[in-house]
Amino acid sequence: MKQIGLVAIGRNEGARLGACLRSAIDKVAVVVYVDSGSTDGSLELARSIGCDTVELDLSTPFTAARARNAGFARLQEAAPDIEFVQFVDGDCEVVDGWLELAQQKLAAKSELAVVCGRRREKFPEATAYNRLCDIEWDTPVGEAKACGGDSMMRVKALEQVGGFNPALIAGEEPELCVRLRQNGWKIERLDAEMTLHDAQMTSFEQWWKRSQRAGHAYAEGSWLHGDTPERHWVKDTLSIWFWGLVLPVLALGAAWFTRGWSLLLLAGYPVLIYRIYRRMQQDRNLPAKDAALYAIFCALGRFPQLQGQIQFHQRRLLGQRSSLIEYKTSNPSIEQVKMSAKSTK
Repeated sequence: MKQIGLVAIGRNEGARLGACLRSAIDKVAVVVYVDSGSTDGSLELARSIGCDTVELDLSTPFTAARARNAGFARLQEAAPDIEFVQFVDGDCEVVDGWLELAQQKLAAKSELAVVCGRRREKFPEATAYNRLCDIEWDTPVGEAKACGGDSMMRVKALEQVGGFNPALIAGEEPELCVRLRQNGWKIERLDAEMTLHDAQMTSFEQWWKRSQRAGHAYAEGSWLHGDTPERHWVKDTLSIWFWGLVLPVLALGAAWFTRGWSLLLLAGYPVLIYRIYRRMQQDRNLPAKDAALYAIFCALGRFPQLQGQIQFHQRRLLGQRSSLIEYKTSNPSIEQVKMSAKSTK
């Protein structure tokens, strides 16, 4: 498909990167892989498959937004006539048929800047944390306010708004979509499989850091666009501060003065969990087990999200640049994977 280019970004994704690139290499005009300081042979692997590559300068802090902008710029150099660009993370595989469907939808509806589909966890039953990701990815079909890291975008629209904000360490796609919608463009989620994601999230610590990153994204997004008519992420930010700080401080701080009666305020958490549980069953038709899992972790997530909010505002007030909050563990290098495969023969 000569009208489509693909930009994949990654850092030490190991063998997952090979699966990602091979899922698209023969289906688009150009595949550009952008590497953020990998030490596992990712660049060599991408070149061996036939991808164009970009190696980000180590002197500037890495962000996914910066990587996508660099890949998009390289894509335009290599194929200046492309009309659409598919962005994908290096731990995802593009599902057969998605590229054709997304291109058709964008070509048919000139007001669309972005289309996305269903990102699905590759191993949702491996851990509870993987399952949480899979539930999170399943957002409503139809016109949307935002997309995720995997999506197909119209080149013209992306150029008009100046691409991603490279300073953001998270939440860069929703922030981009705010600017796109402010310029009259629309975003749509299609009822179709798009990518398979391999989270490899196996520990509570990883989940905590991922939630912390989300809180940082909410804080920065509301700081940048909270004064717009749609009040971008303001409600989410206020919810994080209320459940993560205000309520527990009131309940515990006033316990001595109220002879313990203020501790009844903590009953708000079971109420919150039940409300989320019922909503997930009614709106998303989730099984009771999944709805309960999601509800419990949503409520618990307010605490690491608060940590991320505080981190953003602390660095903002001190004039410091935000640094990446990484939750993934190191993956085997490409060479290690090859050696392991040879030893089993």
